[in-house]
Amino acid sequence: MINENIRPSTARIAFASFIGTAIEFYDFYIYGLAVAMVIGPIFFPGSDPAAQALNAFLTFGIAFLARPLGALLFGHFGDKIGRKATLVTSLLVMGTSTTLIGFLPGYEHIGWAAPALLCLLRFGQGIGLGGEWGGAALLAAEYAPQGKRGWFGMFPQLGPPIGFLCAVSSFLLLSNILDEAQFRAWGWRIPFLASAALVMVGLYVRLKLTETPVFAQALQTKKAVKLPLATLLAHHAVPLLLGALAMVVCYALFYISTVFSLSYGVATLHIPRPQFLSMLCIAVIFMAAATPLSAWAGDRYGRRPVLLVAGSAAFLSGFLLAPMLGSGSLWQITAFLSIELFLMGATFAPMGALLPELFPTAVRYTGAGTSYNLGGILGASLAPYLAQQLVLLGGLPWVGGYISAAAVISLLAVLAMKETRDRPLA
Repeated sequence: MINENIRPSTARIAFASFIGTAIEFYDFYIYGLAVAMVIGPIFFPGSDPAAQALNAFLTFGIAFLARPLGALLFGHFGDKIGRKATLVTSLLVMGTSTTLIGFLPGYEHIGWAAPALLCLLRFGQGIGLGGEWGGAALLAAEYAPQGKRGWFGMFPQLGPPIGFLCAVSSFLLLSNILDEAQFRAWGWRIPFLASAALVMVGLYVRLKLTETPVFAQALQTKKAVKLPLATLLAHHAVPLLLGALAMVVCYALFYISTVFSLSYGVATLHIPRPQFLSMLCIAVIFMAAATPLSAWAGDRYGRRPVLLVAGSAAFLSGFLLAPMLGSGSLWQITAFLSIELFLMGATFAPMGALLPELFPTAVRYTGAGTSYNLGGILGASLAPYLAQQLVLLGGLPWVGGYISAAAVISLLAVLAMKETRDRPLA
C-alpha cells in the first residue's frame, strides 16, 4: 500500500486530474472552433464553401478515430507500469501536436502537404487525448474515499467545460482585436501556440504525483496482466460496449451545439462570429454548473438514475433544435445552447466514476479509456459532418433527430447496465 506520508493531498489530486483534461480539451476544442472558422479556406482552397466545410469537418473526425488507438496504447502501459507515466506522456503528445498545428503553413505555401500534415497532427491530437481522459479519471476514482467516487470523478469532468471556455475566450478576444484579414492570416494560430505554455503547467503538476494506492496494491499482489487488451476483450467486452454506447449522447450534445451550431450560426444565420462565441461562453457556464450537481446526485442516488433522467431530457431537447436554432433570435439560440450544454454536463459528469467502476484494476485504464473514446467515434467523430449533410437533405429538424437518436442509444445502454455506485474498485 502507498505510504501515507507521501500520499498527495486531496487538493493536489483534484487539481492534477482537472488540469490535464482542461489543457487537453482546450487543445482539442481550439481545433474544433478553427474548423468552423478558418481551417477550410486555409487548407482546402479551390472549392465551394460547402465543400470546404465538409473537408474541414472530416479532418475533425480523424482525431476521434485516433482516440481509441490512443486509449489502447496508453491504457496498455497504464495498466502495466502505472498511471503517472502515461498521464505525463499523453499530455506531451497532445501538446506537441497542437503547437505544431500553430506553425503549419497553409495550402498556398506548401500545396497538398498542408492538408496531409494537418491530418497527421490532428491524428496526434487524438492519440494524446485518447490516453488522457482514462488516466485522469482513474487518478481521481482510485484515490477517492468510498461513497465519494462520483464527486472525485467530477474533477476530470470539469476539464472540458473550462478548457472549452478558455478556447472560446481566446478566439473571442482575437476576433475583437483583429480584423478578418489578420485573423485568417495569423491570428488563428495564437491559441495553438499558447498550448505549449499550458502543457508546461500540466507537466509540473503531474510530475509531483505518486502512483494511485489501488494500482500500487495491484502491483504488490502481482495482479497486473501481460496483455490488458486481450483480457479486456475476453472477459469484459459487454461493459466495454455498454460504456461506449452510454457516452454517445454526451458527444452528440456537445459537438452539435458547439462546432455545428457555430458554423451554421455564422455562415447561414449571418450572426457575427464574436457574438456567437459570446453566446457559447454563456452556454458553457451551464455545462460547468451541471457537472458538480450531476456528480453529487450520482453519489447520492446512483449513476443509472441520473443518466436515465438526463438522457431522457436530452431526447426531448432534440425537438427544440429546429425552432430555437432556426429562429434567428439571439435569445432563443443562447437558451438552446445553454440547455444542450447543461444536459451535456449532466450526462457527462457521472462517467468519471461510472466507466472506471465497470472494470477491474488490471484492465481499468484500458477499459475506461477505450469505452470513452469508442463513444467518441459513434457520437462525435462525424457529428458535424453528418449534421451538415442532414441540413442539406432535410433541414434542421433532421439534426434535432440526430440528437434524439443518440439519446435513445445511450438510454438503452444505461438500462442494460447494473448500478455501480457501491461496487468496490478491486
